[in-house]
Amino acid sequence: MRQTHTAGEKLFVDFAGDTVPVFDGLTGEVRATKIFVAVMGASNYTFAQARFSEALPDWIGAHVDALTFLGGVPKALVCDNLKAGVTTASRYEPGVNRTYQDLAAHYGTTIMPARPRKPRDKAKVEAAVLVVQRWILARLRDRRFFSLAELNVAIRILVNDLNARLMRKLGASRREFFDTIDRSALMPLPAEPYQYAEWRRARVAPDYHVEVQGHFYSVPSRMIRQIVEVRATEATIEVFHRGTRIASHARSGVKHPHTTIPEHMPSAHRRYAFWTPGRLLAAAEKIGPSTVALCEAIMRTKPHPEQGFRSCLGILRMEKTYGARRLEAACRRGISIGSASYRSIASILKTGLDKAFLPDTTPDADPIQHGNIRGRGYYH
Repeated sequence: MRQTHTAGEKLFVDFAGDTVPVFDGLTGEVRATKIFVAVMGASNYTFAQARFSEALPDWIGAHVDALTFLGGVPKALVCDNLKAGVTTASRYEPGVNRTYQDLAAHYGTTIMPARPRKPRDKAKVEAAVLVVQRWILARLRDRRFFSLAELNVAIRILVNDLNARLMRKLGASRREFFDTIDRSALMPLPAEPYQYAEWRRARVAPDYHVEVQGHFYSVPSRMIRQIVEVRATEATIEVFHRGTRIASHARSGVKHPHTTIPEHMPSAHRRYAFWTPGRLLAAAEKIGPSTVALCEAIMRTKPHPEQGFRSCLGILRMEKTYGARRLEAACRRGISIGSASYRSIASILKTGLDKAFLPDTTPDADPIQHGNIRGRGYYH
């Protein structure tokens, strides 16, 4: 069946079968590069680029460069059923990789995988691959390249020559057809190119963090043990639950540490995490100088700072039960007897031994005047 291609409608994409070697100038190691080919259906305007693999990052990167080369976006991308683009090959409902679908959504286009084992569905790119192999790769076969960038510069020069070359049967070049047919029908490029992102599923750990390549990122604590989707780019980590973004972090390359947003922590964790020696002493100062002195003594004597934090927090929380005056008095007694510990202060307050150290705040009252009261002068 002869296919009719509408202006700006389809971009056919595939990898060529032939490879080009790239040599490491220091070690002499040879790496075979894959050649990505893209061609517009109506004009045959062709793009080619070398990549080190056919894996997802190279597949997505080649698409971004191809659309930038075109200066616009076609209505559909027609691809083969390679694993980087299609997760489930199907004649009727193929499964498209989440990252590939994300790229299509970013550019406002759609993905139309060819039917399995039906190369004629993408005959345009099959023919373009042969043209690239004959008119570009064959001309590079006697050259040695020492970097991927060097190879792509050479390919780009030959691609421009190919697109400018006159097609004798049609009487015009691919570039002329592209300028007159496809260019005006393409959708505009978005303001920013697509940034490569990988999607993965993860279960939120009991400490309300998810792991991405050895680093741990927090999510709201209510999501503990829930299944979430993680979108990872070079710069950011985003976490989604049922299509709603619940967390976003700057990506970290440090292995094993945790990146935690305070708002994601349970209230008890948040209160505990923000206690520092300075903050503890500031809270103690509101109660009184003896409380400050006792907390300082505790933090000096404990072998680990966190042990001191816990003891001081326990003492400060006794204010809710006994009040600031009694707690200050108990701390004064604890210092006087050389007993600086949470248990000692709790025992002093429980047994009422702090009352002897309460300040005498009873004011001198005026004598009561009454007719039935003689007064001290009566007895002298």
